[in-house]
Amino acid sequence: MKYVRFLLPLGLFIGLVFFLAAGLKLDPKEVPSPLIGKASPTFSLTRLEDANKTIRRDDLLGKVWMLNVWASWCVACRQEHPLLLEFSRRKLLPIYGLNYKDERLSGLKWLSNFGNPYDSSLFDQDGRVGIDWGVYGVPETFIIDKQGVVRFKHIGPLTPDVIRTRVEPLVRQLNA
Repeated sequence: MKYVRFLLPLGLFIGLVFFLAAGLKLDPKEVPSPLIGKASPTFSLTRLEDANKTIRRDDLLGKVWMLNVWASWCVACRQEHPLLLEFSRRKLLPIYGLNYKDERLSGLKWLSNFGNPYDSSLFDQDGRVGIDWGVYGVPETFIIDKQGVVRFKHIGPLTPDVIRTRVEPLVRQLNA
C-alpha cells in the first residue's frame, strides 16, 4: 500500500511527459484545415487595385489557382514576398492575393514598393472573407482546384522547400 501512494503520481507524471514530448514533435504550421477537400468559401470582393471591379469565387472556377493572404502591416509577408515574386514569374498558376484587414492605400503602396506577384488582389478590409477561409493570421496560402475545392493550406511564409515539395507537385497533379 505504501508504494501505491508513490506509484500513482509517478505514473501520471510519466504519462504527462509522454504527451508533452509527442506534442513538441508536431509542426504548428501543419494545423489541419477543415476546408481541405471541401468547396472553397464563396466571396465577392472588390479588387485592391480597382474598387469598381469585383472578383467572385465563381469567376475562378475552371482553373487551378492560389490564394495568398497578406497585409502591408505583416512582417512575415515581407519575408515571403520575394519568393512569391519569383514563383509568379514562372506562371504555373494564377495567384490571387487577399489583402486582409488592411487599408487600401497601404496595400497599394506596399505592392508598389515591393512588387506585385498577384494576378489581382482582393480587398478584405474587415477580414470577414478571411474568417470564412479559416485564416489564423497572415501570411497563409491555399491551392484551389478547377472545381473550387481547397486542396492545400499553408500557414506562415512559404519557403522554397514548401513550393518545391508540396505546391509544385500538387499544381502539376491538379492540372493533369
